[in-house]
Amino acid sequence: MDSGGGRPSLPSAAAAAGGASVPDEPRDARVVRELLRSMGLREGEYEPRVVHQFLDLAYRYVGDVLGDAQVYADHAAKPQLDADDVRLAIQANVNFSFFQPPPRKVLLELARSRNKIPLPKSIPPSGSIPLSPEQDTLLSENYQLLPTLKPPTQTEEIEDF
Repeated sequence: MDSGGGRPSLPSAAAAAGGASVPDEPRDARVVRELLRSMGLREGEYEPRVVHQFLDLAYRYVGDVLGDAQVYADHAAKPQLDADDVRLAIQANVNFSFFQPPPRKVLLELARSRNKIPLPKSIPPSGSIPLSPEQDTLLSENYQLLPTLKPPTQTEEIEDF
């Protein structure tokens, strides 16, 4: 992503579409605004700092991926980065950051096995409200405010002269 430094500024697509974009806005910011607009968000429907947050996220992500790719290239004793290093860094980043939920079949099998265990039966006395056993509630005492004090032992003090 280019920060727009040193290049003549192109007219903003958002400004051409009637948006209130800054004329000397960097190209990356214009791209983010255009992405937001393509998702159906107009200029006033989001705060201006959203663009900066997306840019920060994108720059950090690209910096992390390129840093990892450089480490892979150094490990392989390559003089410079190539596309394979970048692909490997992206794949490692995706594997580390994102994960797929388990397949539906696995979840159904887990639910079946869990549902085979019957719930504990409690028979309340007539006219009362049924409550779970105390060990199954969050109301049982699981802390101690003061430690139990042991009585002091009687020791005689011997004084030496």
